[in-house]
Amino acid sequence: MNKVAVIGIAGNSVFLPVKRLAREGETVEAALVHFEPGGKGFNQAVAAARYGAQVDFLAAVGKADCLALRTFLENEGIRTVLMPKAEETAFAAIVTDDAGKNTVTVCRGAQLTLSDVKAFETRIAEADILLLTNETDEAVNTEAVKIAKKYKTRILLNPAPARKICDEILNSVDLFTPNEHEAFCVESRENVIVTLGEKGCLLKKERKVLPSPAVAATDTTGAGDTFNGVLAALLASGATAESAAAAANQAAALEVTRKYAVSSIPTKEETEKFFQI
Repeated sequence: MNKVAVIGIAGNSVFLPVKRLAREGETVEAALVHFEPGGKGFNQAVAAARYGAQVDFLAAVGKADCLALRTFLENEGIRTVLMPKAEETAFAAIVTDDAGKNTVTVCRGAQLTLSDVKAFETRIAEADILLLTNETDEAVNTEAVKIAKKYKTRILLNPAPARKICDEILNSVDLFTPNEHEAFCVESRENVIVTLGEKGCLLKKERKVLPSPAVAATDTTGAGDTFNGVLAALLASGATAESAAAAANQAAALEVTRKYAVSSIPTKEETEKFFQI
């Protein structure tokens, strides 16, 4: 047990810290520039691995970035399947203000195909949890869901960014994890955990809010990815949804006390030490 298969985007990110976010038509000055690899799937794979899961990760990347991204992930202990493409690698620009709030602009870049997902079938079959996001095309997610159902692998979908979800996916996913702004995508479902930022998360079926530890946020980028990766890792290990979500709240709370995204994702040991668990 404790195997997680992740399908998503692997890309590059630039962080621009500012005193406050710009208003329309306004230019503000960043204090510095910070580059790091990222993407929702990328960050979630790292979070799951740092929380003890055996992780397999599938993504499409531009040929020029394949080696660097693979090396980073393999150094995290992640079994990586990167499909090199002629297109550019995905890229994100994250602007963060002094209060830790941010805006994110993404270029999706290289994209997975159905044949790429089929080549990942064995990894999905071996996994306890398949973790998906809406960063990948719906056709790709649908193919992954079909494979997961074939092998009885549980499916966790983080519906970010928000979009209409087809019935085949809605009826197949075991657990959805939208934030408050994405929850409308799965409003007809009860198997939902809604992340509420600093307020924690809501277990929709149980009508229960699990509060997040109070911390001083430095940068909220990557908090949702941390939550999802840790949640997947713990569900794969046999934890209940409630206990896994409570631990994911803690990991995400620690993550926001640090700057940037993938570099701020904590390990299980760091989280337990920070909260004296």
